[in-house]
Amino acid sequence: MAHHREHSMQWLDQIKWDEKGLVPVIAQEQGSRDVLMFAWMNREALQKTAELGRAVYFSRSRNKLWFKGEESGHVQTVHAIRIDCDNDVILLEVTQTGHTPGIACHTGRHSCFYSVLRDGQWTAVDPVLKDPESIYK
Repeated sequence: MAHHREHSMQWLDQIKWDEKGLVPVIAQEQGSRDVLMFAWMNREALQKTAELGRAVYFSRSRNKLWFKGEESGHVQTVHAIRIDCDNDVILLEVTQTGHTPGIACHTGRHSCFYSVLRDGQWTAVDPVLKDPESIYK
């Protein structure tokens, strides 16, 4: 049994974790292909993501696992976990639940990438779908 367990965790060993034991993760919406957010995972977070079928990230500021949606209710259901050609970036194909269109960003926007460089300044171009104050009670 122990041998089977080792074999089943082998995929985690193939990831090139950085010196802090983290790997960068991009969350992409399955249907629209929109890039929703960027975050980090440690080994435990990625293992839990695979086991639970929902996104679990590692919060560097809080130094702990962060179950996406635990406070906001905006859970990410994971349909696929991809790895890039260098084995050092993870791409999640997700459905963002809790709101339509899904809210991935803590500002209440669909995507965290809502600012565009225009005339030498960052300009927010995507609407706030829900007031952040009402998301994080």
